[in-house]
Amino acid sequence: MNKFLTDKVNNLTPSATLAMAAKARELKSKGVDVIGLSLGEPDFNIPEFIKEEAVKAINDNYNSYTPVDGYVDLKKAISRKFSRDNNLNYSASQIVVSTGAKQSIANVIESMISPGDEVILLAPFWVSYSAMIEICGGIPIIVESDITSNFKVPASKIKDNITFKTKMIIVNSPNNPSGSIYNEYELREIGKMLMDYPEIFVLSDEIYEHINYGVKHFSFASIPKMYNRTITVNGVAKAFAMTGWRIGYLGAPEWLAKACTKLQGQSTSGANCIAQRATIAALDANVNQIKYMIDEFSERKELIINLLSEIKGFEINNPDGAFYIFPDVSYFFGKIIDGFEIKNSTDFSLFLLEKAHVATVTGEAFGSPNNIRISYAASRENIKKAIERIKSIF
Repeated sequence: MNKFLTDKVNNLTPSATLAMAAKARELKSKGVDVIGLSLGEPDFNIPEFIKEEAVKAINDNYNSYTPVDGYVDLKKAISRKFSRDNNLNYSASQIVVSTGAKQSIANVIESMISPGDEVILLAPFWVSYSAMIEICGGIPIIVESDITSNFKVPASKIKDNITFKTKMIIVNSPNNPSGSIYNEYELREIGKMLMDYPEIFVLSDEIYEHINYGVKHFSFASIPKMYNRTITVNGVAKAFAMTGWRIGYLGAPEWLAKACTKLQGQSTSGANCIAQRATIAALDANVNQIKYMIDEFSERKELIINLLSEIKGFEINNPDGAFYIFPDVSYFFGKIIDGFEIKNSTDFSLFLLEKAHVATVTGEAFGSPNNIRISYAASRENIKKAIERIKSIF
């Protein structure tokens, strides 16, 4: 009964990715063979050396509540990782471990965004950013891009959208849903532009950091004059196939890390003890130990691009990271196919689910209404089968 719920909850839009996954599960429960290309979840098993550390933690009787901001030795491992991979110097007191990178992002937004504050989102953006901002009474300001710019927004266009209410800009590179990577030059240009706006902070979501195909990852906080105004968020879900282990973390100015710890202490408290112990092993490992996953994603990317290119109406670019293709499908808008009217990308995504039994996600949820997101974090066999089904309905 919605009348008993707050306006905040009633007005909240459900996550589009989770909603599509739920629709796919519903069809599967009815016996429909649905191929899921909607979730950003690697289909690999967790590397054995990480599993072994989790088993050891169980046998060592790690079973108690954890510190709100994470085990000290895990935070030291995160500090080593930041130094090794990102040229960032975060002390343990600047790091907070959370139940997934999603909670890390939510903690930052809830700690910093007040009603009326504006947060600039570079479209396409991850679906939950805007909802998190709105929950706090903030105002998402969407700055659009499209496939012609490889879904990247230049510093000049960001500047055009800054007002006296702007509190934060969220940068996500490699990007979900487009797979685009902002290179060092592009990020430094944004940093240079922000020198004129000393009270604007940057939340840099780097969860797909290691999933890139030749473009070197660059951390925004490594720009010296932006270090104290940047919050770096990362986690182990994507690169280490540890989605269900729910470990994310942030590096931030100490005052903000303390605020996030205080907030988390009144909600979930500390993250899972066994997952934290396993994460130490993951972060201390040489990145080459997960290279086989990145190589496979690269092969799958080439496969899905080649297959989709054979279907008229799919406009495709070649992304440099993550594991998504984000085709422009506006060619199909206004068409009626097999009795199904396609007015927008939401209709198109539902059409693929109903007619081809392939689950994707509408680009409207990501601030890019001409596109759909297709995940290739699935087996080559399922990718081939899914695209063949899509091809057969046109």
